[in-house]
Amino acid sequence: MKGEPIRILLVEDNADHAELVRRSLADHRVANRITHLSDGAAALDYLHNRGDYADAEKNPRPHIVLLDLRLPKIDGLEVLRVLKQDQRLAAIPVIILTTSEADADIAQAYGNHANSYLVKPVGFEKLKSMMQDFGFYWLGWNTHPEL
Repeated sequence: MKGEPIRILLVEDNADHAELVRRSLADHRVANRITHLSDGAAALDYLHNRGDYADAEKNPRPHIVLLDLRLPKIDGLEVLRVLKQDQRLAAIPVIILTTSEADADIAQAYGNHANSYLVKPVGFEKLKSMMQDFGFYWLGWNTHPEL
């Protein structure tokens, strides 16, 4: 990535949660570009450069995906499954960012090769703190493959 902004695909149907994530990451010192989509079908279209997202120049492959589980049209676990089964996309780290603490959701996410599972805390300050830690690790310290 060599100095270019880190491209983050945020797949989140709750506009308030998306804005909190966006604000929290904006305060981080690592340059990033966030693309926000609100449903699973749009996420898969974006990742596969289909439909409204066919132009790969305008819609480049993300370096990392932040994925909610409870999404309209196609749920997050199905998005994760499809993404990780595609050899062209499988190397993209996927971090589940959800309110679900259900053991079954956690097991399914890791069973479908999620790279991390984060439960959204209640309250802006706690979410901001979590996203700062996320930013330091995933966007600052972690080394990503060239996509």
